[in-house]
Amino acid sequence: MIVGVGIDVVDVDRFVESLTRTPGLRERLFTPAEAALPPASLAARFAAKEAIAKALGAPAGLAWHDAEVVKEDSGRPRFVLSGTVAASAEALGARDVHLSLSHDAGIASAIVVLEG
Repeated sequence: MIVGVGIDVVDVDRFVESLTRTPGLRERLFTPAEAALPPASLAARFAAKEAIAKALGAPAGLAWHDAEVVKEDSGRPRFVLSGTVAASAEALGARDVHLSLSHDAGIASAIVVLEG
């Protein structure tokens, strides 16, 4: 059963401008492993974090680092949830989290489906 769906789209250039304009934003939004990635990948991961928040119903108090996007050996992205995000997913009854990322033509996007 689907218990949540979220989608987000990010303009890559605008996102990079935000990272440049706001010192510390990269570290506040991303884990060290994520922060080392190129701009389009960062924008897609930001979209993923926004999409999972939407899929969870945007509860207050979610921590950005509690939804880390990692890549499987196959290249498939997936979340590693912890802390506030894991607790929100559990409260919603989400057992599986499906994630799709894309970035092309200056746009990054992410879709999240929570399955109970």
